[in-house]
Amino acid sequence: MSLERSGHGSSAPADGHGDLMDRIYRWQKPIYDATRKYYLLGRDRLIAELDPPPGGTVLELGCGTARNLIKAARAHPHARFYGIDISAEMLDAARKAIARAGLSQRIAVAQGDATEFDAQALFGVAAFDRVFLSYALSMIPPWQAAISAGAGALAPGGRLSVVDFGQMERYPGLLRAPLRAWLAAFHVAPRAGLAEALADVARARDGTADSRALFGGYAVYGTIRRGPRRDAHDI
Repeated sequence: MSLERSGHGSSAPADGHGDLMDRIYRWQKPIYDATRKYYLLGRDRLIAELDPPPGGTVLELGCGTARNLIKAARAHPHARFYGIDISAEMLDAARKAIARAGLSQRIAVAQGDATEFDAQALFGVAAFDRVFLSYALSMIPPWQAAISAGAGALAPGGRLSVVDFGQMERYPGLLRAPLRAWLAAFHVAPRAGLAEALADVARARDGTADSRALFGGYAVYGTIRRGPRRDAHDI
């Protein structure tokens, strides 16, 4: 039985941002993966370290073309994978890629807003062992809300993982300024305070957070771990 579901229901995305993403990616989607592999650094490390439990569930917020989901499904064949994206154009490319990879039985994608979604309505899954965002926060205006929503979708003992552009603090200004300008042309904004936001969400949910700079600050890699469920007699 295929995991694919329609993606309609209470998690319909906000039209404005979804329309913007469709306009950006309508012409880019055929070349998206080929071009991004050179500068979306740290994605494969995140995928390798997902380590979902046997029979576990993994959700990607901002799944795009499903490049990460396909790679993760191959790396972790004992888990089931799900993805949400606000762009119908990217989801069209994702479904085709998943079918070509022969992974429709293990990967389901649906249209939804990463900042506010109902995973039960979209996929019939209430919570996930792993949730991740790969270079998605820098394109989501209310990005702190996406972190909170992702952490809220974790099962007890689950982990949220994030990799995205950093502040590039160890790069000279002559290199940093044009790179930031180029990213801004595609509505990409590196998020200052990402590590602090992860820590704030973790504290609010009785979890723990960790973050580190990669490649001299080019990227930030962070996690939130949710604590195990407590029994009534432990409270």
